Amino acid sequence: MYNQDTYLGASFSLRNRLGRVLWGVIVLLFFRYSPKPAHAWRTFLLRAFGAKVGRGVHIYPRAKIWAPWNLILRDECGVANSAILYSQDIIEIGRRAVISQGAHLCAGTHDYTKSGFPLITMPIRIGDNAWIAAESFIHPGVTIGEGCVIGARSVVTKDMPEWMVCAGHPCKPIKKRFEEKIKELFLQNQL
Repeated sequence: MYNQDTYLGASFSLRNRLGRVLWGVIVLLFFRYSPKPAHAWRTFLLRAFGAKVGRGVHIYPRAKIWAPWNLILRDECGVANSAILYSQDIIEIGRRAVISQGAHLCAGTHDYTKSGFPLITMPIRIGDNAWIAAESFIHPGVTIGEGCVIGARSVVTKDMPEWMVCAGHPCKPIKKRFEEKIKELFLQNQL
């Protein structure tokens, strides 16, 4: 964070702001209108702006990414059209995790208890094999456990456990995702 008082100036440095302007131009000219199957092209652009991107990642052209240099995308994860990765801090998406359309991962907020509303950023971590369903909202600092499913339109304000189906506003664990034997087979990629 660059500034403690948002009334007096920007929360981020000039370098950060110029980087986001350049990224916005690249998105407009080369990312957003690229063909849907051109995942390798979009991952190339993300890497060029500092994202750590694994193999076989599927980022769709209408995904909205605030700052690619704050992204860690593990192998074979997917980010759908209209998903928002508001990466004011690190957003890490695990191996084979899916971020569905309209999901919003928000890594920043403001401290409303202080007069200048200073920016607060906290990383978001999405575990391997997790699924963030359509239009869910993930708050700053939240970790979604491995294999966890977050139901559509859920609002996640705290960490969610591994291998559970969770939903609601606020989001809460509802039931186990798999029985132990199925989970074991799934993890061994035998299903």
